[in-house]
Amino acid sequence: MGDPALSRRGFLAASAAAGLGITALSGCGGDSDGGSSGTTTIEWWNISTTQPTKDVWAALAKKFEAQNPKVKVKIVQLENDAYKSKMTALTSSGKLPDIFHTWGGGVLKQQVDAGLVEDLTERTQDFATGLLPVAKEPYLIDDKLYGIPFDIGMVGFWYNKALFKKAGISAPPTTWSGFLDAVTKLKSAGVTPIALAGKETWTGMYYWAYLAMRTAGIDALAKADEDKDFTGPGFVQAGEHLKELVALKPFQKGFLGAAYSTPTGQAASVGNGRAAMELMGQWAPVVQADAGKGLGDDLGFFPFPAVEGGKGTITEVFGGGGGHALRRGAPQAAVDFLKFFASETTDRELVKKTGVLPVVPAAEAALTDPNLQAVQKQLKSTTGFQLYLDQAYAPAVGQEVNDSVGALIAGSKSPEQVAESITKAAKEEQ
Repeated sequence: MGDPALSRRGFLAASAAAGLGITALSGCGGDSDGGSSGTTTIEWWNISTTQPTKDVWAALAKKFEAQNPKVKVKIVQLENDAYKSKMTALTSSGKLPDIFHTWGGGVLKQQVDAGLVEDLTERTQDFATGLLPVAKEPYLIDDKLYGIPFDIGMVGFWYNKALFKKAGISAPPTTWSGFLDAVTKLKSAGVTPIALAGKETWTGMYYWAYLAMRTAGIDALAKADEDKDFTGPGFVQAGEHLKELVALKPFQKGFLGAAYSTPTGQAASVGNGRAAMELMGQWAPVVQADAGKGLGDDLGFFPFPAVEGGKGTITEVFGGGGGHALRRGAPQAAVDFLKFFASETTDRELVKKTGVLPVVPAAEAALTDPNLQAVQKQLKSTTGFQLYLDQAYAPAVGQEVNDSVGALIAGSKSPEQVAESITKAAKEEQ
């Protein structure tokens, strides 16, 4: 991915597939400085489309404007998949928003390799050094900082304690065989075991990624990306284990057409008590309460189980966080906004109102939710951390992981075919 021309080739192909014209997106990052009024307008793209986060972030933008009268913040908020598609098109056009959401990893690296992202190492040194080191890891490329985190966390199982009790499950499972047994017990009790947004394939990717970590081991994921080869036995076994789960028919009716955060989607199915659990990140409780009713005290959390005989352990976790990056040449007002967003005052507000985990150490006292405290405890005791695969890998590879795993869950690809398809995408990315 070191050649910017090669990096941009994948973005051009993806943007064409997404049907997003370059001319329609040419306004980003063009005129942030200047104007006859002397006002600087900065454009901020994010994925905070659910409540309360959407309103909290809008209020923070107004607060920043009040503190900086000569700056206006133009907010563009898009749902996860729509955001990824549009950002792919913007990257291929060579024009990114002043401030944009990033998960770091391989996607950010391609944008950096294409010369489109601002190096924040020096421009943010006065405040970035005080952030949690693990939260900054996804945004470090060749020892330079290209993003500022506002959240860090992990993916795990969020479950309904009352439905587990109804099915006679006394404690969350810690092994894969125990997990499959729990699924069987839930079905026998007339409970839908798992909610899944099959329409959004990133949600199914979580299962395969964790199973690959548990079978092949966490180091194998990086090595496979480096070697452009995902056909090893551990990866095939990951698909076989996922196929075992799918064979139990654990998901809600119509899951292949379900979205994640809609009123009839994955989060709502759990939040309204119609499914016993979902595999999701630290933001799950907030989205469950926004899309559905929320479970209150009945909501619990447990880490992805260990796989018997696998090379991975239950203390190795999969996840990431959210951060902001800047387009290359972004105005000072955009840097000032990042500093404002990464302040202790803002971080405390985000922790209290939106359920994110703190990235500013001094804001940790604001974390009072017991489930989020459980996530944080798990993070602190982790022995290995893997970034989301559709962000850790180059965009074309990450998308193939999502699509191939989605096909396996739908029954149209075998575990071997998943491994072969991802390998093919990785080799073509060279």
